[in-house]
Amino acid sequence: MKFAITIEDTSERYDCAPDESLLAGMVRLGRRGIPAGCCGGGCGVCKVEIIAGAFEARAMSRDHVSAAEQAEGRVLACRVYPRSDVTLRVLGKMQKTVCSKKVVEQAERRAS
Repeated sequence: MKFAITIEDTSERYDCAPDESLLAGMVRLGRRGIPAGCCGGGCGVCKVEIIAGAFEARAMSRDHVSAAEQAEGRVLACRVYPRSDVTLRVLGKMQKTVCSKKVVEQAERRAS
């Protein structure tokens, strides 16, 4: 079973298995600019905000995500696993590359 993951900023969608992190699925989009960083919750590069959906969050650095932020759905995509369809918004360092005007326009053309 796979869940549909939507990047709200670009309207892109991808499938993600329950045993696959949101970041691993995002990397499969094959686009430049999706930084994978350390993939262990320590670098903070892949910060996202979960807008909708259920997920399991594994341990991540409190230097990058406080307990209060995590309670509000701000997490590191490398340490989050979907438990339902998820809609997310890209934050921090990843936002500039994932949500550039050019990338958003390309995603909108693909969706049409």
